[in-house]
Amino acid sequence: MSWQQRINAALNERREKGQFRQRRVNQQGDARTLQVEGRQYLNFSANDYLGLSHDPRIISAWQKGAKRYGVGAGGSGHVTGYSAVHQAFEQQLAEWLGYPRALLFISGFAANQAIIAAMLGKDERIFADKLAHASLLEAAALSPATLRRFSHNKPDSLAKLLSAPAEGGEKLVVTEGVFSMDGDSAPLAELHQLTRLHGGWLMVDDAHGVGTTGEQGRGSCWQQQVKPELLVVTFGKAFGLSGAAVLCSDETADYLLQFARHLIYSTAMPPAQVCALQASLSCIQQGDEQRELLQRNIARFRQGAEQLGLAISPSATAIQPLIVGEENRALQMAEALRQRGCWVTAIRPPTVPPGTARLRITLSAAHQQEDIARLLEGLDDANRQ
Repeated sequence: MSWQQRINAALNERREKGQFRQRRVNQQGDARTLQVEGRQYLNFSANDYLGLSHDPRIISAWQKGAKRYGVGAGGSGHVTGYSAVHQAFEQQLAEWLGYPRALLFISGFAANQAIIAAMLGKDERIFADKLAHASLLEAAALSPATLRRFSHNKPDSLAKLLSAPAEGGEKLVVTEGVFSMDGDSAPLAELHQLTRLHGGWLMVDDAHGVGTTGEQGRGSCWQQQVKPELLVVTFGKAFGLSGAAVLCSDETADYLLQFARHLIYSTAMPPAQVCALQASLSCIQQGDEQRELLQRNIARFRQGAEQLGLAISPSATAIQPLIVGEENRALQMAEALRQRGCWVTAIRPPTVPPGTARLRITLSAAHQQEDIARLLEGLDDANRQ
């Protein structure tokens, strides 16, 4: 089979299964709306949980940073890209989250891949939650270490795997704070206790927890009083921006600076963006009101969904998935919602397991009461079609 035949066959298979992905050009309006092809929609697909992506304070900080530092870092942090503002923000993050060190990465995907690629050798073992993010599972699968996957959020399943006889090698347990497709939270305290019992390290990707949970928005680990050896926080969700950081010990940070290729060979985050992240962190630290608004919106939505008899997953977070099952049905319901002015994305395999296509509904502190009422009306209508 030629390259072209292989490409065509793969694309046709995706189309036939209702799994073909397409990008849509949008002109974002604000933290709660977006425009597509000239029409405005209420946005229930973004991860902008606190509505900070359009906060004037953060925008102003980026603009001032660009005037001072320019629009790019100009090189890797190992060459010329590491500035005083990078250093200051890493220190702020470390102090805020209670770690000796923080290292900035250009994305959460890069941070997760870098840790696993740098830390794991052929004699080590990785124990990953079956529903962990693609960046984690892909890195684990490509690693020379042995990958074992435990049942989603099941400490007993992890315990059995950790107890299996094996010769030497370190153990790394990998999970998320809040899972991106189901919106449920990991039992971090139990997982950490098990990991320590078996002499391993725990790695937590808290992309969807940081900013929205815990004191001052410190995230899932802080909320559950757990301090994993490796904590990844990302800035594309509640922070309203992009990028990520790894929180760890001094020695681990120095090790990653020597061996994390995704860090060494990537252009550093623009200093102006770091200035915006500093402003965003300040907003999050003082954001109890926004977190309360978010919780009220979640409660309002769940109460309405229950009254309508919608099978919303049992999530207490901003991620509220409606499991539909069949791919084309999920697409039809998403289109019906758009006809009602609500932008909700249908998530299909292979992003989620077969038979679990869903509408991934995300809520924000920026949503208003009438927005949620409109969404519920649209969901009721789409579910009846």
